[in-house]
Amino acid sequence: MTSITEHYDIIIIGTGAGGGTLAHRLAPTGKRILVLERGDFLPREKANWSPQEVYQKHRYHTDEEWYDKEGKAFKPQTGYWVGGNTKLYGAALVRLRERDFEKVIHKDGISPEWPLKYPDFEPYYTQAEKLYDVHGKEGEDPTEPPRSEPYPYPPVSHEPDMQSVVDGIRELGYYPFHLPLALKLNESDRTNSPCIRCDTFDGYPCLVHAKADADVNAIRPTREKYSNFTLLTNAKVLRLHTSESGREVTKVETEIAEKKHWFTGNIVVVACGSVNSAALLLRSANDKHPNGLANSSDQVGRNFMRQLETAIVSIHLEVNQANFQKTIALNDFYWGEPDFPYPMGMVQNTGNVLADMIPAEAPPLMAPLIKLIPHYERHLLAERSVGWWLQTEDLPDPNNRIRVVGEKIHVDYTSNNIEASDRLIHRWTSVLKSIPHSAQHVLPFSIYPRTHIPEQAVAHQCGSCRFGTDPKTSVLDLNCRTHDVDNLYVVDSSFFPSNSGVNPTLTIMANALRVGELLAAELR
Repeated sequence: MTSITEHYDIIIIGTGAGGGTLAHRLAPTGKRILVLERGDFLPREKANWSPQEVYQKHRYHTDEEWYDKEGKAFKPQTGYWVGGNTKLYGAALVRLRERDFEKVIHKDGISPEWPLKYPDFEPYYTQAEKLYDVHGKEGEDPTEPPRSEPYPYPPVSHEPDMQSVVDGIRELGYYPFHLPLALKLNESDRTNSPCIRCDTFDGYPCLVHAKADADVNAIRPTREKYSNFTLLTNAKVLRLHTSESGREVTKVETEIAEKKHWFTGNIVVVACGSVNSAALLLRSANDKHPNGLANSSDQVGRNFMRQLETAIVSIHLEVNQANFQKTIALNDFYWGEPDFPYPMGMVQNTGNVLADMIPAEAPPLMAPLIKLIPHYERHLLAERSVGWWLQTEDLPDPNNRIRVVGEKIHVDYTSNNIEASDRLIHRWTSVLKSIPHSAQHVLPFSIYPRTHIPEQAVAHQCGSCRFGTDPKTSVLDLNCRTHDVDNLYVVDSSFFPSNSGVNPTLTIMANALRVGELLAAELR
């Protein structure tokens, strides 16, 4: 059964960092906006703060399967909710460095120059930090780019045990800084603070809606305020259909409650995330676009990136009393070091390591053995731990790509720039062992030989529909409109020409505000 609905001025597919932010920006135009989200609102329940439910049972991740380069099925650690993956993100909102927009030589290759530069994004970074309640402190990080305004909120304070770690790192001559975080925290008046500085922040949904995500900060306020804004949940977009010329999207084919619905709009925006946006365009192939929609360049799905990410823990003799640990970052090795003049990446600390998270992070062969360790002993280990998250830029490779075979999504990905990542791991391990009150041991996240975060962790995905000025080598123009289809835009992490070593989310949000401003002017 099918139904044809009325016409909209704008259709946005997806409610995450890109789609949710764009919807918030465009609603004041008064134009009729339809937002389609394949998931529902994430339920508020006690399980939101359960490490067993979140980490061991993957309660909030999709059950669907994707396929790796060997054709082996895996379940991606991605969630389909209003707010997208920001519902589970660690809320670290960091600006790309100025040099990230330039051509950068890495040990393993070249990170290409962006067609727009940091000054083009700076005003929108400032807007995004305000929209998402970012707490931070200017002047601590030697690599930070210039700012037109200070952070909207003061930094999240280090608790005493974490301050001791910061002091120790500084004594070694490094420059730790307060990690910019998006949350609703009032440290001067805790009684009026939605955020309670809990120990289940990083990677968990927030039960009290104190995490500043795309649902809480963008979609919900917009939905409440603007009558021209329509949100449909549990609405999975299957394909985009074009006119006979192929130059215009004429229908958005959507499945709702096992029925097909056809929506029409003057402007259609795809914001499903780097993997799913590419998959939707590829799945929408037709006579005019035989290789996939907007894919005359053969670049849709190519140059997929996801950073080289490693989680480690430092184990100390004394109990770590800090309840909210995720406050530290360091970029001293971002651009390399004297005997290695190539970028290495960023160091952040993670949220608290809890006993029930340890078995979840173990590799499949060891997980059953780890679970045999009594909970109390795992608790003793966890409470003496500090978690660290290391991320190194991976480089665009046309063979790292998203493909669609039938209805199946394939993620063909081979890691690169590994030497830089390994060097960062070894360097940071040596730092942790050198600071006063140093770690007795530095181990991977769950006491097994170090491995990088596996392929199913696609949190920092980007690329796949890069923007540029040449339709032969890019999918999108500088305004994130597809070169091949006049009324089709892609506004999420897909547009990145390179990855950088920092979290991509703030740049996604800033770009959504930038494109939103351009679209708002066009709609006027």
